[in-house]
Amino acid sequence: QVQLVESGGGLVQAGGSLRLSCAASGMIFSIFTMGWYRQAPGKQRELVATISSRDSTNYGDSVKGRFTISRDNAKNTVYLQMNSLKPEDTAVYYCNGKSWGGADYWGQGTQVTVQV
Repeated sequence: QVQLVESGGGLVQAGGSLRLSCAASGMIFSIFTMGWYRQAPGKQRELVATISSRDSTNYGDSVKGRFTISRDNAKNTVYLQMNSLKPEDTAVYYCNGKSWGGADYWGQGTQVTVQV
């Protein structure tokens, strides 16, 4: 049974930082493209960042230069370092894992709230 468990969300002041973690189990983590997506109230879920099995990264335009995605295959964990947070970053952040074989897994989400 595949599980993706996010942690590290919370309340932070604008300009502050948070690091999200997503621990995976039940899957061959190293072959998956891992990603972070977010959904704010009343909005569609959007891409934050992805990292491939070869450590190639991709970022949404709104977070480029502020957020960094990384992975530790030995720990089956993907991270999202978020710096210079803005109120518009407030959302539920979801961890995702996709494989070339068509597998597509989601975590339960973690709330990030950025106060002015």
